[in-house]
Amino acid sequence: MIQLKSITLHRLQMDLNSPFTTSFGTVKHKDFFLIEVEDQKGNLGYGESVAFTIPWYTEETTETVLHIMSDFLIPRLSGKEFSHPDEIGILFNSIKRNNMAKAAVEGAIWDLYAKRKQLTLSEALGGTRDKVAVGISLGMEENITNLLNKIDEYEYKEYNRVKVKVSRDKDISVLKEIRRHFPNIPLMVDANSAYTLDDIDHLKRFDEFDLMMIEQPLADDDIFEHATLQKEITTPICLDESIHSFTDVNLAVELGSCRIINIKSGRVGGLSNAKLIHDYCADNGIDVWVGGMLDAGVGRAHNIALASLTNFTLPGDIGSSAHYWKKDIIVPEVNVVGGQISISEQVGIGYEIDWKAVERYRIDKQTFNLK
Repeated sequence: MIQLKSITLHRLQMDLNSPFTTSFGTVKHKDFFLIEVEDQKGNLGYGESVAFTIPWYTEETTETVLHIMSDFLIPRLSGKEFSHPDEIGILFNSIKRNNMAKAAVEGAIWDLYAKRKQLTLSEALGGTRDKVAVGISLGMEENITNLLNKIDEYEYKEYNRVKVKVSRDKDISVLKEIRRHFPNIPLMVDANSAYTLDDIDHLKRFDEFDLMMIEQPLADDDIFEHATLQKEITTPICLDESIHSFTDVNLAVELGSCRIINIKSGRVGGLSNAKLIHDYCADNGIDVWVGGMLDAGVGRAHNIALASLTNFTLPGDIGSSAHYWKKDIIVPEVNVVGGQISISEQVGIGYEIDWKAVERYRIDKQTFNLK
């Protein structure tokens, strides 16, 4: 049985190499928590929070994650014994939503569990691959030349697909230029809920660009209207912000709202829920891929392990550390070779914490001792 001795929240602030712009705003830095859990035997596990400082992706923010972890989730772990990380969700069940806070703590416990079992996190989750295919996600640019140059750079680095952000005033003309210069690259777009069903004729025009998918074109809380749109367009719809639970996935599949689902463990409440959704989609012919949240190294390591499960048939938004950060918080840093990332053979997340980097970025630290 596992019993936790302490949980430490390291609050870090890291500047992105370049601003990342979507239809809902621009992110220049990431303010997040590195979660460190220690059991009674001195074993350590690490997780990472994914919420932003502004509630533009979900209702959660860095501050709400701190509140929920400190005042509700961590106290629930005091004095508790458990044998598997799947049990953590049951302990947290009485706290509604707040999935990013739950996933941050649960992810650290998954790493701890894997290390105690002398398994890689990939093995602990049931992953079977020794490498995972990855794509690159690019934000909006002020001019098309900048975007084309970035696509050319990452095409040269052999990423398996390119994702570009679109909005109502930056879509068709942008896609025309991309396809004129790169007619054959695997290409997808992410709308981040920039459209409504009033734009259905406009959205039909996306079919001419041979896209892998259009991600979350309609409202972030919608499943029903996406089913209407999917019947009208041939481009596969991928749901992202709409999916917070297994129930959401079940409804989307039953209605025919999408053909693909982006699984982010932070959005669905942790790795255990992500596995459950992965398995259901495999049984129902829905392709899945691992989404990213501008993660630092620990979150990126968790995503790599998750992507090793068999039904993650599409390249994930994982990318190399150097694409996002001048200096990541893990060693070695994540590196993409030939459009793939190799699964580390080291136990747990497979990477060591770079404590000098953590100290450089850390703006606060709190330790909670558990009985």
